[in-house]
Amino acid sequence: MTGQPEDLLRRSFRLAGHRTSLSLERLFWDTLKAYASADGRSMTAIIADIDASRTTALSRAVRIYLMTRALNDGRPRA
Repeated sequence: MTGQPEDLLRRSFRLAGHRTSLSLERLFWDTLKAYASADGRSMTAIIADIDASRTTALSRAVRIYLMTRALNDGRPRA
């Protein structure tokens, strides 16, 4: 994607049979796309997993997932 990392982008998804939208900064969308590609999954599949186990707002849960994964990449898992 082109543009600034801080650009706020809104995308729509169908999660658990319901249409929802999610606004994230371009940096987070780019990172989510890269993880989805590396996992051989769609972004929607990853977001659905996050949605199913979240205890906070979806956008916050996605950001936390991405940061946690980035911090843990390359490190041994407990």
